[in-house]
Amino acid sequence: MVESKPKLPKPGRPVRGSTTGKPVMALIDLMGRRWILRILWELRGQPLTFRALQEACGRLSPSVLNGRLGELRAAALVDAGDDGYALTALGRELLTQFSSLTVWAEKWAKALR
Repeated sequence: MVESKPKLPKPGRPVRGSTTGKPVMALIDLMGRRWILRILWELRGQPLTFRALQEACGRLSPSVLNGRLGELRAAALVDAGDDGYALTALGRELLTQFSSLTVWAEKWAKALR
């Protein structure tokens, strides 16, 4: 049996864990995919070539990296250019939204100690 490729989570249609189609649920589904957050994080400073990004992600397999980059490009968060892969304006904005989540996570970690 051939395994079908999971569809890109998109607002307006059901995603893993939710049938509502709400944009936040589609985002959570996308961000929950293995390696997605790591790739976004590694692209935070500058564009990276495929090989440099693969190395930054701990020698992630080329097929997985290629698949995740395809998903991030389809989601308009990453684009490919002459310098390699880079965050789009939307991708950069998403990373800035994580800053308040980081602050909350630090408080949470202290509360659990």
